[in-house]
Amino acid sequence: MSAFSDKLKGNWNIVKGKLQQEFGDLTEDDLQYIEGKETELLGRLQKKTGKTKEEIKDWVDKVV
Repeated sequence: MSAFSDKLKGNWNIVKGKLQQEFGDLTEDDLQYIEGKETELLGRLQKKTGKTKEEIKDWVDKVV
């Protein structure tokens, strides 16, 4: 499991709340986290925010 996956799993409620604050147009469906499906989550976030996967990962690192 990657460090990114570990951070999401352990801090998902914090990350989810911060994502909703930062990107108000994200829906509950966009933010559905399923363990082992982090790549799909990144793809949804990338599509909705216009950020790269690396930018999203960096943002999560700063939040948690």
